[in-house]
Amino acid sequence: MVKRIKLRTLFIGGCITLFFLVLIARVFWIQVMEGSEWQEKAATLWAHTSTIKAERGTISDRNGSVLASDVPAYTVVVNPAVIAEKGIGDEVVKGLHELLGKPEDELRKLIEAKDEKTGAYLKNREIRNEGWKIDQDLADKVKEFYVALGKEHKIQETGIGLVREQKRYYPKGSLAAHILGYTDRDGKAIMGLEKSLDGQLKGADGKLLYQSDGQGVKLPESQDTYKPVVNGSNFKLTIDSTIQQYIQAAMEKAYAQYKPKSMSVIAADPNTMEILGMANMPTFDPNEFWKTEDEGAGFYNHAIKSKYEPGSTFKIVTLAAAVEEKLFDPVATFLSGSIRIKGYSKALHDINRAGWGQISFLEGVKRSSNVLFVKLYEMLGQDRLLQYIDDFGFNGKTGIDLPGEASGVVNPNLGRPIEIATLSYGHGKVLVTPLQQLVAVSAIANGGKLMTPYVVKEVTDPNTGDTKVTQPSVVRQVIDEASAKKTGEYLEQVVADQVKGTGRNAHIEGYRVAGKTGTAIKVEGKDYVKSKVLVSFIGYAPVNDPKIAVIVIIDEPNVEVGGGKAAAPVFKEIVSHSLQYMGVPKLATETSDKDSKKIVESEAPVLRTTPDLTDKTMKEARETLLDQGFDFEVVGEEASVETQYPEAGTKLAPGQRIYLLSKQGDKPTIPNLQGESLRDALEILTLLKVEIAVEGEGYVSEQIEGIKNGKTLVTLKLKPLNDNSEDDPATSSADEGTESESGP
Repeated sequence: MVKRIKLRTLFIGGCITLFFLVLIARVFWIQVMEGSEWQEKAATLWAHTSTIKAERGTISDRNGSVLASDVPAYTVVVNPAVIAEKGIGDEVVKGLHELLGKPEDELRKLIEAKDEKTGAYLKNREIRNEGWKIDQDLADKVKEFYVALGKEHKIQETGIGLVREQKRYYPKGSLAAHILGYTDRDGKAIMGLEKSLDGQLKGADGKLLYQSDGQGVKLPESQDTYKPVVNGSNFKLTIDSTIQQYIQAAMEKAYAQYKPKSMSVIAADPNTMEILGMANMPTFDPNEFWKTEDEGAGFYNHAIKSKYEPGSTFKIVTLAAAVEEKLFDPVATFLSGSIRIKGYSKALHDINRAGWGQISFLEGVKRSSNVLFVKLYEMLGQDRLLQYIDDFGFNGKTGIDLPGEASGVVNPNLGRPIEIATLSYGHGKVLVTPLQQLVAVSAIANGGKLMTPYVVKEVTDPNTGDTKVTQPSVVRQVIDEASAKKTGEYLEQVVADQVKGTGRNAHIEGYRVAGKTGTAIKVEGKDYVKSKVLVSFIGYAPVNDPKIAVIVIIDEPNVEVGGGKAAAPVFKEIVSHSLQYMGVPKLATETSDKDSKKIVESEAPVLRTTPDLTDKTMKEARETLLDQGFDFEVVGEEASVETQYPEAGTKLAPGQRIYLLSKQGDKPTIPNLQGESLRDALEILTLLKVEIAVEGEGYVSEQIEGIKNGKTLVTLKLKPLNDNSEDDPATSSADEGTESESGP
């Protein structure tokens, strides 16, 4: 018995010893041999990463009005298991169908969804498309619905919920859609500035790495690693939302009337080539891009991508070249109707094949005579004409900061003079984009400078506060300032002459407008198809101080019209509204001579009485002065007029400015007084109660602001005013005729 007890004790002791040996060996193996591997696994369990989402930058217009930004959005989710348990499936389907517009059969599939393996109801399903990233208003309605459903059935859970997310929102709908582009519902940038600037707009997400226990509680000695979020840059564009609205409203009317294949309009400040507006039709709403019927046409930015034969608008280049080379004599005459190029039996014709008889060069410009421009080509010669075409930028891209710009093509057969001849009036071996045309006419408006157009005015980094401002860029001086001015005067006659001018429908009462019509018959294969035309108008205003240049393109209108009848009125509507909005005063008087009926400034002083504007709102005062054609300036930021200078009832000479002064704070707003007489400047500054110092005699040439004894000091530097008289544009007294456009 004792022996058996000892054997059992020995056996048990051996087992225990063996167990401990195995345990110690295992612990050694885990801690020493596999220690690094288990350490990595433990670190994985302890370590957690929290992502801090970057904010996508906003896009705004030149005045700070938001065009694109991120806003809260919500996705509707359903829990099939809960809905089945509560027996409310039919009510959920009906209610969500009415709110979201999603088909009932698709909703029923979602709320009855089951696991294919177990057959159990699923717990979470997103209602995609119709219920995906909905706005706050619709989300509130969905919440009202499921709360009411819960009260009706006296249940806490209805199986309906909302998940908060972010989405890209375009508060002005289709406004400037082809410039902005859009992001899809997953936040991926698809087109426009959204895509080309995506790297700067989206920024970079931040990360926080920390250690926690199994319950998710942060460890006391957690070694945290923080990567800061980098929010996306904010972009301010050159676009003016108000002018963009004028553009799109005018286009919609013409699009409905002529039902063309497409339309494009671009507006720019010709002095800087800032794009003030750009639109195409058909268009789309970036908030609902999936609803665009014809995706190819709706999303296509014709303004910078489409190439076409320009027709008569291209004559501006030939005219400018002839003026620069001093070959254009407005009173010289030629025989209109047709002309033959040496070595070719086929004649080139005016659109009015019978012509208008022997007419002046200026009348030829007004009537858009092809024959005149062929004669100008003969005077210039092949090399000089092609050089000017190249200098005006028609053999390359403009360099605008928008994606997808096409390059123009000018490729005539130099061994065939007839191809150069037709090139002079915009037909044949020449393809241009609307933007190239606008850049060229802007060079006429701004004194001969070819400039690079742009749409991004400022870029601000919200992380540092740094702002980068785009500066206007001059490519080259194409023609001198005097030649540009003279060319503009001739183009003014195309609009101002209400009898012979093809652009007479672009005339705006009270403003001097320069422009050119175009009607180009389109080519299919190798033949011109007279039933398919592209009509256009391009111009700028006011001629004496250009503020806006606009091109209008209408591709294949459904009736037989020219650029003067279809495109010029669109230009007129856009520019007339824009000039008033920009505060450009109308001319004091309007006179008309027998032929040109042009708007001119009266040679004799025209004295007008200053209206009483005190106690009116700034808006009312501004509208009154714009309507009456006064030049004025608002001083201060308050909403009403406290005082005015000159006072009510004062007789004003043409060009004299009215100052509207609102209530001033501790630091008064000092207006720009350059060009004012000393008397007027002193009167204005006295009303503003500031200290004044004067240097020199004559008119204000410079003003310097400073501080003296705690008060604002304005130093006025005066110089005598030079008298630079300007000749009136040349006119012609040729016979009356009808509107004409260029043809092939």
